[in-house]
Amino acid sequence: MLAAVSACGGDAEVILLEKNPFLGKKLNITGKGRCNVTNDCTVPEYLENVIHNPKFLLKAAYRFPPASVMEFFENAGVPLKTERGRRVFPQSDKARDITECLVNMLRERGVRIIRGCATGVDVTDGKVSGVRYSAGGEHHKTKADRVIICTGGMSYPSTGSDGGGYALARKLGHSVVAPRASLVPLVTKEKWPGELAGLSLKNVALTLERDGRPLFSEQGEMLFTHFGISGPLVLSGSALIDSFPCEAYIDMKPALSEEVLDERVRSDFERFINKHFINSLDGLLPKAMIPHVARLSGISQDKPVNSVTRAERHALVELLKAIPLTVRGTRPVEEAIVTAGGVSVKEIDPSTMQSKIVSGLYFAGEIIDVDCRTGGYNLQTAFCTGRLAGESAAND
Repeated sequence: MLAAVSACGGDAEVILLEKNPFLGKKLNITGKGRCNVTNDCTVPEYLENVIHNPKFLLKAAYRFPPASVMEFFENAGVPLKTERGRRVFPQSDKARDITECLVNMLRERGVRIIRGCATGVDVTDGKVSGVRYSAGGEHHKTKADRVIICTGGMSYPSTGSDGGGYALARKLGHSVVAPRASLVPLVTKEKWPGELAGLSLKNVALTLERDGRPLFSEQGEMLFTHFGISGPLVLSGSALIDSFPCEAYIDMKPALSEEVLDERVRSDFERFINKHFINSLDGLLPKAMIPHVARLSGISQDKPVNSVTRAERHALVELLKAIPLTVRGTRPVEEAIVTAGGVSVKEIDPSTMQSKIVSGLYFAGEIIDVDCRTGGYNLQTAFCTGRLAGESAAND
């Protein structure tokens, strides 16, 4: 939608081909229906949160930075607000306000909207010449001097991003880096997290490693699920895992050093000196976690607290600082927030988003091999590449 809006203003006729019954189906569910429009950060800070190929986005980001994205929507009548982590949302907390804003712009600028599914892009003498599409059970064709493919990745296929854009790109000679899940829940080898499904942990730290090499470490919130772990920390960390298995460690008390935590545990043990070990952990852990942590500690649940040895206490402290899990994979890409992989950036001009293989062909958004951390950065990528592709296609 933003690419189409950005292509208006000259003499070109702009057509938006939409296969869904209505525009913005995927946009409407972003940010849990609130739409995390962008992140109120500088361009260098935004690029630091791009996981794959940040340099490719340099020109697009400076052409339409987060501050400009915010100004764009506020000038169009959508008041915004900034929340924790500099995440930007509509003040109404309604993603539909962003969608309706863009739809109104399309109408005001005379963009022709065709309800249909693209089936191919025609090329004549190395240049784009038209688009084929199906609609109403029939096949159609329209002439086109410039075409922007911005069909998304493979996540949430029910919203239309079912990977069809990759097939279009391949038919035109483009190579596609294998799509994979990013910002996605993780599946653990251990089954005990499933017994805690629904339990949310706040103010914990999650570390991901492979063979002792750190991949990710941050503090925040996470969630146990029937298959493993999820929540903000896990989604962010998943984007940095490139192969499996790997190790995950949960620090239940990231604000405390091992020495301070040991003193805290010792104090609790003194307070519960006449109780069994299993009944001495209420001040340290959520109640549902206690049996599992007690089992992992190797200390008998029925052991009197006054019989717990110093070595056992130290082992418990080390466990609380690094509860181990083995991550054996992710949930399917269809459940991911975004798709990593896509059309190779080596085949796209970063200053225009035009294909280096087919003249008049452009790409924007998640179909390109770029993906970001959670926090509004992925929509920022969609908007800045959409703006650059739209303007470039119209000005070319």
